[in-house]
Amino acid sequence: MLRVAIVANEISGDLLGAGLMRALRELQGDVLFEGVGGPRMLEQGCNSLIPMELLSVMGLVEVLKHLPELLAIRRQLVDHFLADPPDIFIGIDAPDFNLGLETRLKKAGIPTVHYVSPTVWAWRPGRVHKIKDAVNLLLSIFPFETEFLKQHQVPVSYVGHSLADEIPLENNKTEVRDRLGLNQEAPVIAILPGSRMGEIQGLSESFLGAARWCLERCPDLHFVTPLVSPAVRQAFEQQLRALAPELPILLLDGQARDAITSADAVLTASGTATLETLLLNRPMVVGYRMQWLTFWIIKHLNLVKVPYIAMANLLAGEGLAPEYIQNECTPENLGEALLGFLNSPDRVAEIQQTYHQIHCDMRQNSSHKAAETVLALISENTMKAKPSC
Repeated sequence: MLRVAIVANEISGDLLGAGLMRALRELQGDVLFEGVGGPRMLEQGCNSLIPMELLSVMGLVEVLKHLPELLAIRRQLVDHFLADPPDIFIGIDAPDFNLGLETRLKKAGIPTVHYVSPTVWAWRPGRVHKIKDAVNLLLSIFPFETEFLKQHQVPVSYVGHSLADEIPLENNKTEVRDRLGLNQEAPVIAILPGSRMGEIQGLSESFLGAARWCLERCPDLHFVTPLVSPAVRQAFEQQLRALAPELPILLLDGQARDAITSADAVLTASGTATLETLLLNRPMVVGYRMQWLTFWIIKHLNLVKVPYIAMANLLAGEGLAPEYIQNECTPENLGEALLGFLNSPDRVAEIQQTYHQIHCDMRQNSSHKAAETVLALISENTMKAKPSC
């Protein structure tokens, strides 16, 4: 039986990992998966050695607080996989955690794959040398990444993003609103404050303030917010009671896709949600706050090399989604941009046309493409290991 070690650290990686696991099983038959995964990977049969939540840490300063624990977990995983080597190791995103793990395993002769390119094309480009040492293959999910990686002799294969395959090119707002019990005639704004507790704590005040600002100017507005876990929901509800108890808002357990589909405009944290919003063809406003020291380091050391933080804007090559970062992430700025979309149907139509074309271009049957590439690497490694006559 094929044994695959696989490690993801957050919801977006869990989604990619589940798709890859399903495709590997369809192509190969029985496959044993173990490592670290979230609910979707667990549904696909992953034996998670450690709760994924322990790895879900983001930001320079934030990681430092948890560094001893993260290093101990990585040592534990290295020891486990060296003691009982898998046929292949697949690290999904989380480069600061997974590349170190991959380096150790590759040196021991275990073939390694990194799924989702680190953003070396955007910041800390020197990491590309670490990638070369760590992986036998990098699976890229965005088309603009491969040229940079090939220039630096990183073995890379573009496989596309599974969300582009999973999300249909057309969606039915009316049907979703019926299912959620939302008024068909009222304008609806979806609020997506993020999946991490730090994002909820950092963005709720600005996002709920923006909702109140919009409601004062458009009294028939309704809002919908998907929350990824009970803990995240509890934290958001606490903020809601304190900051905007009168807000006409529907809270959902998960169901981010339904929330976005039901909306006329979306207010979202930066992250995978901007890609999902693009693929669901909704105009969006992006807000983000991080620890002040993390932001200071990034800004003053000029670590970011791209003009946008939202993947939707990077894919479009222009700022179709207004971005408000740190001190610019105010209720007034966010609210004004949201109402701007509600009052500009022609502009929204132009954005939707661009998003639709990007969606079409990204449909690559990515999970199967990634699985085929992984199996080819395993086969190649097996052939190399056989003694010659």
